[in-house]
Amino acid sequence: MKIEFPTIYLKQVFSKMKIVFTPDWFLTSDVLIDSFSFVILMLLFSLAFRSYKMSKNKSSLYLGLGFFLMALAEVSIILTKFVLYYDTSITAQIGAAIVTYNVVSTVDIFYYIGFFFSRLLVLLGLYMIYKIPYDAKITKDFLIILYLIFVTALLSNSMYYFHHLTALIFLASIIDNYKRTYRETKMKTTKILILGFSVMALSQVIFIFSKFTYIYATAQMVQLLSYAILLALIIQIVQNGKKEKPSGNNPRHA
Repeated sequence: MKIEFPTIYLKQVFSKMKIVFTPDWFLTSDVLIDSFSFVILMLLFSLAFRSYKMSKNKSSLYLGLGFFLMALAEVSIILTKFVLYYDTSITAQIGAAIVTYNVVSTVDIFYYIGFFFSRLLVLLGLYMIYKIPYDAKITKDFLIILYLIFVTALLSNSMYYFHHLTALIFLASIIDNYKRTYRETKMKTTKILILGFSVMALSQVIFIFSKFTYIYATAQMVQLLSYAILLALIIQIVQNGKKEKPSGNNPRHA
C-alpha cells in the first residue's frame, strides 16, 4: 500500500532542525537566486578557461577553477534546498522514512552534509582566487589553510557565521589583490570585478546576522546584485573580445 505523506509535516521537522533561515515567502526566490549565481559562475569559468587556453596564463586557470568550485557549491545548495523546500517524490520518501523509522537525526545529517559541501566548495573557490598572485605550489602553509577551511565548513553547521566571516576575510583579501592590479593596469574589467566582489563581501556581512529571516532575504538580494555586476563584467569581456584580437594582455583578463 502506498503511503501518502503530508509534506507540510516534513517541512515542520526541518524547521525545527534550523538548517536554513529562509522565510516561506522567499523560498522560490532563494532557489532562483542560487540558480542565477550558478549560471554566472559557470560563464566566468568558461571565459577564464578559454583565456587560459589562448594565453597559457596560469592566473586565468586559477581564476577559472575558483569560479568552478563556487559553481559546484551552488549545485550542492540548489539540490539540497530543492528537496528541502518543495513537494517532490524524494521529499515524500524521506518524510515516510521519518514517520516509519523515526530517523530525524539521519535526515538531519543528510541535509547538513549538503550544506557542508556547499560551504566547503565556496571557501575553496575563494581561496583559489585569493592565491592567484602568489605561488600556488603545495606547501605546508597551503595544507594548513586547506585544513582550516575544512574545519570552518564543519563548524559552520552549528555556528553558521563562521562560514560568512571566513568568506568575508577571503573576499577582503581578494579585493585588496585586485586593487593593486587595477593601480597598475587601470583596466575597466578589473574595476567591475572589484565592485562585484565588494558587493559580495557586503552580502557576507549581512549573512552573519541572517538568523533573522528578513535579514537572510536581504543578504540574498545583495548577493544577487553582486552576481548581476559579474554579469556586467561578462558582457564587458565579450564586447572587448569582439573589438580586440585575443592575446595574453588584453582586457579579457580581469
